[in-house]
Amino acid sequence: MGLEICTVGGYEEVGKNMTAVKIGEDVILFDAGIYLPAIIEFQEKDAVESKTPSEEKLRKIEALPNDKILDKLGWRDKVRAIIIGHSHLDHIGAVPYLAHRYPNAKILGTPFTMEFLEQMLQDEKITLRNPRIKVNEDSTYIIKGKSGNYKADFIHTTHSTLQCVFVMLHTPEGNFFYALDFKFDNHPIIGAPPNYKKLREAGAEGVDVLVVDSLYSGVERKTPSERIARNLIEDAFDSVRNEDAALIVSTFSSHIARLKSIVDFGKKTGRKIVFLGRSLNKYVECAIKIKQCPFQKDVKIMKYKNQINSFLKKVEKSRSEYLIVCTGHQAEAGSVLDRIVEEETPLKLRKDDHVIFSSSVIPAPTNINARDKMDKKLRRKGVRIQSDVHVSGHGSGDDLKDLIEMLKPKHIIPAHGSLQKATSMVELASDLGYKFGETCHLSFNGKVLKL
Repeated sequence: MGLEICTVGGYEEVGKNMTAVKIGEDVILFDAGIYLPAIIEFQEKDAVESKTPSEEKLRKIEALPNDKILDKLGWRDKVRAIIIGHSHLDHIGAVPYLAHRYPNAKILGTPFTMEFLEQMLQDEKITLRNPRIKVNEDSTYIIKGKSGNYKADFIHTTHSTLQCVFVMLHTPEGNFFYALDFKFDNHPIIGAPPNYKKLREAGAEGVDVLVVDSLYSGVERKTPSERIARNLIEDAFDSVRNEDAALIVSTFSSHIARLKSIVDFGKKTGRKIVFLGRSLNKYVECAIKIKQCPFQKDVKIMKYKNQINSFLKKVEKSRSEYLIVCTGHQAEAGSVLDRIVEEETPLKLRKDDHVIFSSSVIPAPTNINARDKMDKKLRRKGVRIQSDVHVSGHGSGDDLKDLIEMLKPKHIIPAHGSLQKATSMVELASDLGYKFGETCHLSFNGKVLKL
């Protein structure tokens, strides 16, 4: 019979990741993410602040994976589990809106990932009846189905948030390995390096199909460790000479290790460190709950608009006393940084204030244009900008080659990117002896592969 794989979403864009694997009368889903640029664009056009639209609206703006293909295939009622690899919105953000369609499915993820899901459900006031199960890194969960039981190995890896995993699904029809997203960081700031031992064991047992992150497959290098970003942050703070200036840092709210470095070096400035924004509050709360927030006593967190505005009134009068860490590094409409730049808060930026972007711009036209506009406004005010104080959380060519050499998969399916990114992955695989169309397969959203 073999494995049947439906590449539901994330095979033509960076976002709305979702893959379905069918074995007999059972289907396992991997991830259910949103397409963030579509939501940002919607919020800009409709001037909606801090509100997420309904499932119907999200489908209309193509922010959700088109999982209705599973209805057409007759797979929907066979879904036994939804496995989430990590807590980024392009992997987990659609779960609150789609999980109700799969009443027979349990939702599985690591403790941090599942804590974040609970926060999302609470914020959006959504109730899900699906059982939600926390699975620790480097452990195994048995999924019960009609055609048999399936072992899912949750293998620890490093990325740019906490408790990220590869998942290996063992089935009578073959072993499926899901590798979205990862990099091989041997010197992480929080947590352990990737579990290379388990990866080699998986390769020795046999991997039939590998779905793999292709975002930087065309970059011929190894992605630098997070400790390099830590050094960049130290340098960024060292370059802040004007002690009377406002100091603002914006980064990915989910990047707890990056936030730790910002706090560690921020403390040396002698300023009080304040986190502003709902998503920062959400991810930090999750880290606190799983006891992986080493800086919780060193920061104050504010998430409500009135509370933030009241605080920024103090900053306007005493700029040198505070280090602000806030949302808005992608220039999202309604984010804290966006409101500051647009002069919608009591804090008015002026010449020689500092804004540090410890992030990269997500490579989508909406994000690129929004950040370009924000940067121009900041420059007109005379603000000193430091951009790309950052290293990626995605593996580059060398990391991908190492993964493939450890796993030795029979088939490779590139994911997490445009056709251009996936084509780079095909070229990388061909260098390792894989043949396009035979053992390495370009796919698109909604396609079914039988391997």
